[in-house]
Amino acid sequence: MKAIIYCRVSTEKEEQLTSIDRQEAELEKLAKQFGFDVIACFSEKASGYSLDREELLNVLDLARDGEFQYLLIQDDTRLGRGKAKMAILHQLIKYNIKLFTLSNNGEYTLTEADEMVLEIVSTVEEYQRKLHNMKIRRGMKKAVKDGYKPQRNLSNNTNGGRDKKEVPISEIVRLKNMKLTFHDISLTLKGLGFNVSKATVHRRYKEHMENTDN
Repeated sequence: MKAIIYCRVSTEKEEQLTSIDRQEAELEKLAKQFGFDVIACFSEKASGYSLDREELLNVLDLARDGEFQYLLIQDDTRLGRGKAKMAILHQLIKYNIKLFTLSNNGEYTLTEADEMVLEIVSTVEEYQRKLHNMKIRRGMKKAVKDGYKPQRNLSNNTNGGRDKKEVPISEIVRLKNMKLTFHDISLTLKGLGFNVSKATVHRRYKEHMENTDN
């Protein structure tokens, strides 16, 4: 069970800097209590109302990539305040990250009000995704009608042999460059006859980028 520790203070006063050290030490004890394997610890001095926090964004990147399952914080205000907190909670829930806090001495429980807000946000996001996918399908149908032949671009013979699963990596890269999510790319490819999951799309894209870097 992999976990990440996140500590935050809002100012650079000496007592706040000491608070970061105390937060980290107490959260390491919490991790041991629940048998978590702490793979990284992030700390920063920033306002809880801001989303522009370098270390927080690093945490969310790792969450998106499935690198850990648990996030340990002192209390929910360390995660953020106001609208920023709700936005971060929404992302963590979407990435299936469980939140553990010192104040709860265990897993964080959403308030009824927070649950209501997050349910509304999720519903709106789902409808936005549906509208986005409808636009993609509409655009693809029009392109095919105008002569676009996707099969010409959907070759996965990168080394002369058959791939582990039919996945058009060139099309995945093209769609990713268009800022589509892995979920949307999966839906688009399914519309083209490629039955691939979001996880497969993400894995193949990651493998491709690693090979490109090498």
